[in-house]
Amino acid sequence: MEADSGYSSSAELQKQGKKLSHALRISAYVFSTGLLMFTALVNSASWFTQNITLGNFWQTAWLEFYDHMEGDEWTIFLIGAALVPALAFWGFNGILLVADITGKPTFITRYRIQLGKNDPVDTKKLWKAIYTVLGNQFFISFPMLVPMFYIMKWWDSTFSKELPTFQWFLVELSIFTVVEEILFYYSHRLVHHPVLYKHIHKKHHEWTAPIGVVSIYAHPIEHIISNTLPVMTGPMLMGSHIVSISAWFSIALVTTSISHCGYHLPLLPSPEFHDFHHLKFNQCYGVLGVLDFLHGTDKMFRQTKAFERHKVLLSLTPLSESIPDPPKKDE
Repeated sequence: MEADSGYSSSAELQKQGKKLSHALRISAYVFSTGLLMFTALVNSASWFTQNITLGNFWQTAWLEFYDHMEGDEWTIFLIGAALVPALAFWGFNGILLVADITGKPTFITRYRIQLGKNDPVDTKKLWKAIYTVLGNQFFISFPMLVPMFYIMKWWDSTFSKELPTFQWFLVELSIFTVVEEILFYYSHRLVHHPVLYKHIHKKHHEWTAPIGVVSIYAHPIEHIISNTLPVMTGPMLMGSHIVSISAWFSIALVTTSISHCGYHLPLLPSPEFHDFHHLKFNQCYGVLGVLDFLHGTDKMFRQTKAFERHKVLLSLTPLSESIPDPPKKDE
């Protein structure tokens, strides 16, 4: 019996070792491929900005804006870190809400992921979500910008009259994304702890078939630790320029809206990963999926048709038609 137990332990260790080795190989492949693509993108972008003089255009526009605001750093910060991202969020979600409420245009609604859900959306439930989102933005997100403003002033580069180069912005964007992935994944798993889930995260999961505006429909505590801090931390660590902060906040809000929108639209990032999380609750906690793979929290997802559909749609045929779910057993 002892020999069997020792053999079992040894086999289990070997199994875990192989799993770790496989995960590390996959991670190395993902990051090395990403690095190569990033390098190629930087080189191409450098040539483009140098030859098309877009850099001069943006630099001139920034200086004109700065002079127009008379160098008022607080007002510039509010416009860049609050107003512009809010307009990006509501502008994008405004289009989606028309489709959610009216079922039109069919160009959008035909790409619905969970067929038959939110068709049309429950307006009472929707208004509850909108009120919560507005409350989170006005009473949590905006006030959190106050301490961030003083942290950015301490860096003494956020309001520089010289814009960062496009190459440096791409470097920052990569770092912001990694920081967000780490902080969001672990804070998200934390609020899935039974005690915290019941009192905090359950609110967000009222929507098993999410829509775009639900991306920041959350309990105030969750909105702080999972929605806001993971996005704010990168720029605060890097001492980023307000233009970089504005672009990053806008990208983050639109990206999370896409992840929750419920439509797998052509040419946009796939929302299948996070949509599956809302459907099953205990899968796909992250943004990029790398940490989910390393921790094994995407095993169920990888065995589904949703995983096969988890790619950028490059045609006009909905993936729900080209890669349909298998028929249910009772059908």
